[in-house]
Amino acid sequence: MDLPTLIEKPGATRSSSAERFGESLRDELRQHKDFYFFSPDETTSNRLDAVFKDENRAWMQKIEAWDKNLATNGRVIELLSENTLFAVMAGHILSGGRGAMTSYEAFLPIIASQVAQHLKFLKQSKETTWRPQYHALNILSTSCWQRQDHNGYTHQNPGLISDLLAKPSNLVNCLFPVDDVAAAAAWELMANTKNVVNLTTFNKTLQPRWIDINHARFQLANGGASIFQFASDADPEVIIAGVGDIPTAEALRGMRLVKQVVPTLRMRFVGIGALSYGAIGVTDNKLDRKTFDDYFTTTRPIVVNFHGYPETMRAIFGHYTDARRVDVHGYEDQGSTTTPLDELARNHCSRYDIAMNILARAGYVDTTSRFHEAIEQIAEYAREFGDDE
Repeated sequence: MDLPTLIEKPGATRSSSAERFGESLRDELRQHKDFYFFSPDETTSNRLDAVFKDENRAWMQKIEAWDKNLATNGRVIELLSENTLFAVMAGHILSGGRGAMTSYEAFLPIIASQVAQHLKFLKQSKETTWRPQYHALNILSTSCWQRQDHNGYTHQNPGLISDLLAKPSNLVNCLFPVDDVAAAAAWELMANTKNVVNLTTFNKTLQPRWIDINHARFQLANGGASIFQFASDADPEVIIAGVGDIPTAEALRGMRLVKQVVPTLRMRFVGIGALSYGAIGVTDNKLDRKTFDDYFTTTRPIVVNFHGYPETMRAIFGHYTDARRVDVHGYEDQGSTTTPLDELARNHCSRYDIAMNILARAGYVDTTSRFHEAIEQIAEYAREFGDDE
């Protein structure tokens, strides 16, 4: 893969995390004959179709001349039943095989009880000396709530993130690659971990590329968080954090808006790429309190833009610092068939909401009226034209 070691202009180019994951899955299918990919009928629509460059869908019926990528020995298992797919994948993994599953984010909570049972098994197996180490159970969550401008409210639910992060078994990693480069680093971790469940969330739309592969690997290997120096000032007055690709992009845009209003306001941006039970970072490499204080300081206000439900992130930050320092933006279950930017604004996750929060925390409340007006204009334009300006 072409993984950049230097990003000259962060955010200047757009790329696809989904396509990068597709390439990673393709390579996994090539390298390991016991690897199976499990998907509803959305492998192509989720832009993971690089798997079909060398592999086929499993198909036991007659194959017609017009059929594509079908074979009796195919290792891409497509079936419109998340429950069945998960059960087959879990059985395959517990038989010593490798695998990954994908689905729309809104449909993954369907398998929450099954994931819980798998985690219970892993917890018990760790207490039994004769049980082997099992390959990670990997779940790819895409078609996320921020970009359901055609499907709408019915297709919005990041609830599996909250459910898994609440498991005290401490056998879950929730990964949030910020771009396609971070997606490659995330898959490296997913493919090489054992006795855990990895849930990785990413949008299938083109998103800005922010960090190089060395930065992405460093982040996951050092507590799941890192300072984005290109967006940070020395001695910051406010700390801003992003957890997820679109939340990060909106937070960084919000910071640019703040600079237009108060150019002298000093800010720092911290990217968060992984969460686990009660912590930032993965289960075996959590962010320690000292590093947290280095990144977030011990006194400055913190504004977080999170992919999931805000309370989940508030609980994690509460393990590190006084909760009164922290404002968390996230999905508030406000949805409609509307535009992407209007959807973000409805859930108070847009660049304008982040900008207003930063300015308010820094004592510039009187400068925020223009952003209230911008949000109203977004809604009006979306209703009239069905698009963002």
